[in-house]
Amino acid sequence: MNRRIDPARPASARSATFTAFGLASEAEPLAPGLHIVATPIGNLRDVTIRALATLAAADAVLAEDTRVTRTLLAHYGITTPLLAYHEHSNDAVRERMVARLKAGEALALVSDAGTPLVSDPGYKLVQAAIEAGIGIVPVPGPSAVTTALVAAGLPTDRFFFEGFLPQKAGARRNRLEALGQVPGTLVLFESPHRLVEMLADAAAILGPDRAAAVTRELTKLYETVRRDSLGSLAARFAGEGPPKGEIVVVIGPAVEQAAGPEDDAALDAAIRTALARHSIKDAASLVADETGQPRRQVYARALVLAREGDAGDEP
Repeated sequence: MNRRIDPARPASARSATFTAFGLASEAEPLAPGLHIVATPIGNLRDVTIRALATLAAADAVLAEDTRVTRTLLAHYGITTPLLAYHEHSNDAVRERMVARLKAGEALALVSDAGTPLVSDPGYKLVQAAIEAGIGIVPVPGPSAVTTALVAAGLPTDRFFFEGFLPQKAGARRNRLEALGQVPGTLVLFESPHRLVEMLADAAAILGPDRAAAVTRELTKLYETVRRDSLGSLAARFAGEGPPKGEIVVVIGPAVEQAAGPEDDAALDAAIRTALARHSIKDAASLVADETGQPRRQVYARALVLAREGDAGDEP
C-alpha cells in the first residue's frame, strides 16, 4: 500500500505517471526511504503495477546498468532520473545516496534483472541505509532463482541458493564437496563459458545419476529447460559446447538409500575397530572418511557402540 509523504515536499516530487495497457496512470507519492524494486528477468510484461508506480514516483532510480533500466522505464513511459549504482560503487557514492535519503527523498534500487541484492551488490547500500535509520521498503516481484526452481520439476520443499561457484577448478570442486551435504535442491548461477566444466565437476562429485536441470534465457524468446541426470547433461553440453544467454542450474537432492543389515554390520565393525584406538570423535571422523557415510550419522552410532562397550566391561 502506498503511503503519502510530507506535503511540504515539492509538488513535482509528489506526482508522476506511468503507462500500462495503453493507459496513463498517476502514481501516488512514496514514503521517503530506500525502495528495493524487483524488475523483469527477461519478459518486460513480468512487472507488477506496484513496481511501475514506485519507479515512476521515486525521486531517482539507482540502477546497476542505466542502459538496461532505461529500456524498461521507456517501455512504460517513466521519466524518473537514473543514477548508476553497481559493484564498483564506493563508500563515497553510498554516502551521497544516504544523504539524499536523510533529506527525505524516496530512492528506488533496481538490478539489471530480477530481485535486487540476490547475487548483487545492493546489500551494501541497504546496510548503510539501515545504519542511518532509513526505512527499507521491499517491492517484490520476479526472481531467476524461484523461476528456475519451479521450471526444473525437482523437489521444492527445501532448497539452497548458492549463486556463482568459484571460477578456479580446485575451489569449485571443494565447494561442490561441501554442497553435497546440503539436504535439499541446489540452485546455482553459472556463466555460459564455464557451464561445461561445472557440470562435469558436479557429476563427478555429486554423482552422475543425480537429477538436474539447466535453464537458459528464462522468460525470454529462446527459453529452454533441459532436465536429465548430471552425467547426461554434462555429456550433452560437452558435445554441444557453451550455450548462449543467462544460465541457472538446478540440482536435485541426493537420493538416500537405506542401508541393509550387511551394511549396518560392516559399519559397526569399522567403528568398533576405530574405537579401540581412537576417541569417539576421531573414530567417527575416520570411519566417515573411509566409508563416505555422513559424519553425524557415524558419530551417533559410535556413541551407542561406545556405551555398549562400557556396559560390557562392567562386572
